[in-house]
Amino acid sequence: MKILVRATNWVGDAIMAMPALRAVRTHFPEARIAIVARPYVADIYRGQKVCDDLISYDPMGAHAGLSGRERLARELRAQKFDVALLLQNAFDAAWLAWRAGIPERIGYARDGRSLLLTKRIRLPKRGEIPPHEQFYYLELLRRAGWIDSLPTGSFVRLDITQDRRQRAEQTLSAAGARHNVPRIAIGAGASYGSAKCWPPERFADFVNCFRVHTDADVILFGTASEQTVCDAITAGIKGPSISLVGKTTIADLPALLSQCQLFVGNDSGAMHVAAAVGLPVVAIFGPTDPHGTAPVTPRCTVVQQKPYCSPCFLRRCPIDHRCMTSVTPEAVETAARGWLRSAEVASG
Repeated sequence: MKILVRATNWVGDAIMAMPALRAVRTHFPEARIAIVARPYVADIYRGQKVCDDLISYDPMGAHAGLSGRERLARELRAQKFDVALLLQNAFDAAWLAWRAGIPERIGYARDGRSLLLTKRIRLPKRGEIPPHEQFYYLELLRRAGWIDSLPTGSFVRLDITQDRRQRAEQTLSAAGARHNVPRIAIGAGASYGSAKCWPPERFADFVNCFRVHTDADVILFGTASEQTVCDAITAGIKGPSISLVGKTTIADLPALLSQCQLFVGNDSGAMHVAAAVGLPVVAIFGPTDPHGTAPVTPRCTVVQQKPYCSPCFLRRCPIDHRCMTSVTPEAVETAARGWLRSAEVASG
């Protein structure tokens, strides 16, 4: 049996879909499973033993436009898949599976794509399943008859080889990270939009407040598009900091974060990666709902203020960004110190 899985497009969603992917692997141990994913999502799944093949789908490059999509469809058709499982909600996912001639196409009946599906799964109504997004993907499997019930795991795991950990440690050491102090990873960006982002001056104030009590290396992570934000944070920090912004790839991120002791950041893909490699996480939420997208780990503190307009799920705030500006550096610092104290007690 050959199964094609269409992955989600966002890194955070890709992490939250991991329990579903592991369930597919468990249910079909002998099947040949391939995942079609954006290049950066494929990098997250590489080495996780949830599939046999990773197929990169790059609509901004090799698969741009209708001709690029048709080319990918022909390549998939040649592999003669038996079934397609569509974790991504978009019409495009169903269209691609249909054009690839995959006889069984399973997905939620939404986004105008029902006619392209052979097994149309009804969307869960509010209250039918737990609110967290991991269960949205798992429920698709349950309604398709691939699992009997929803699992209740409290941790989503990414596996990292010892070789990758060693290379990450070399990268951090070369950037100036010390070995005898805690390393605080800062994730100040969020691909979804600026509404999710705590102001740069608040991150700087948090670091300055934190360092009054604890010597620590502060390491900023982010994409090149987040350089301006991270430069503003660096400018406000008293003392040294290390910036890997724009200098690493998504593929590098899990191993690099695994060599830190704490993550502090916005609701973002980096937040989910940090949690999945075992870091304690201080997650700053504003326009989104932690009941739906908090990292799947028991080692997380959500810091949030909830004005009347939160959660709004908007990419950009149309008013004064009060959900994020009302979160204080002191509240974040208290949560961060709590996790480091817990780590010190455990190691002692």
